[in-house]
Amino acid sequence: LSGKSFIPLLSSFACAIPGIMATRVIENRRDRLTTILIAPLMSCSARLPVYTLMIAAFIPARSYLGGLIQLQGLTMFAMYAVGVVVAAAVALILKRTLLRSATPVFLMEMPAYQLPSLRVIIHRMLERGWDFLKNAGTIIFAVSIVMWGALYYPRISPEELKPLLVEKARIEAELDAAKAANDAAGAESLAADLDAIDHRMQGEQERRSFLGRAGKVIEPVVRPLGWDWRIGSAVLASFPAREVVVATMGVIFDVGEDVGEGEGEQRLTTALQSATWPESGKPLFNVPVALSVMVFFALCAQCVSTLAVIGRETQSWVWPTISFTYMTVLAYIGAFLAYQLGMLFV
Repeated sequence: LSGKSFIPLLSSFACAIPGIMATRVIENRRDRLTTILIAPLMSCSARLPVYTLMIAAFIPARSYLGGLIQLQGLTMFAMYAVGVVVAAAVALILKRTLLRSATPVFLMEMPAYQLPSLRVIIHRMLERGWDFLKNAGTIIFAVSIVMWGALYYPRISPEELKPLLVEKARIEAELDAAKAANDAAGAESLAADLDAIDHRMQGEQERRSFLGRAGKVIEPVVRPLGWDWRIGSAVLASFPAREVVVATMGVIFDVGEDVGEGEGEQRLTTALQSATWPESGKPLFNVPVALSVMVFFALCAQCVSTLAVIGRETQSWVWPTISFTYMTVLAYIGAFLAYQLGMLFV
């Protein structure tokens, strides 16, 4: 690739969308397409919640060389390195096969710098903003509605939730009694129990939703990655945006959606560490499983916004389809290798 690919790829570490839009400066169409196809492999900020959750929960806090190298930090660096190395390999393959072309000479002409016109800036901002909303935003909105519906329906009847509803009514009555008796400590404990019941009801709803059922259908496919249907459902739910997987795991593992940081994050970490396989009782998560999940998200295309922008920039749905397909295959292979090789040392 030419040197003009550098800034778009560098921008993609923050978010692939502006990185892909920045490829407009590349004159060679095949170079531009290659850059667009590898830009999503750069680890964007949306992947960080997945990395930090898995590393904090399952990667030991060990240090080497007198504390110079930390294992957790090294693991984080490795996730970024995986994307860069795989992107270089994919670019090499594309440039020698599907998008073959000569490597262009990098010649950059320094422009004459001028103060920008406020009128032009506002006009371009409104024009490109509306273009994004119309072409990409509608797709993002539609997919978000579909994923919400898959999580929300079908609704569980009160009869199916009767044991939990009875327990909730009992706790609410005891909470009212504790408040009436000015028992602050008891009221606080009962309020926490009430939240736990609500989280269990929310988790039960998601487990029986269309998305939860889809997770159970794909479980045989994700088992070689060390995942069960719960992890599979969370990955499916993360298609609109990668970072959604953390909140989805919070719901599925009966912790709730508010798991971003602090106490909520600690509850989710504890829930993941104590999760087990139903049939064997063995821990669901270990270091190889955590690496498998991280490698999958380092390489997958779980971001409908990025795919929509690729479609808009290339004026075709062929390239978003190619991007999603090859990245999903790479992510599956990478997660498979991370788990299977990791289990050899566990």
